[in-house]
Amino acid sequence: MKRMHLISRRPLKQFWEKYPDAETGLRHWIKAVETAGWKNFADVRQLFGSAGQVGKFVVFNIAGNKYRLIVVIHYDRQRCYVRHILTHKKYDLGKWKKE
Repeated sequence: MKRMHLISRRPLKQFWEKYPDAETGLRHWIKAVETAGWKNFADVRQLFGSAGQVGKFVVFNIAGNKYRLIVVIHYDRQRCYVRHILTHKKYDLGKWKKE
């Protein structure tokens, strides 16, 4: 089975350096994604029951819903692109949706 390729880890590391309480959740998420072979959003929900689909984006709750990780997943190419990692307050502003 082909594994998901994460692009890129750098913004996640930069985020947890600024918000250390996000590190454990983000590291768990990275490990889960890189061992996944998701074919569709239903597969994502099996592993992350609280994940949400918002247009082309998939949104994950990190650190007990304190942070939101926003990605775009290309299931056919097994690529997961990190678009944003935001505090819940910045997420609620909705500016990320205009990307």
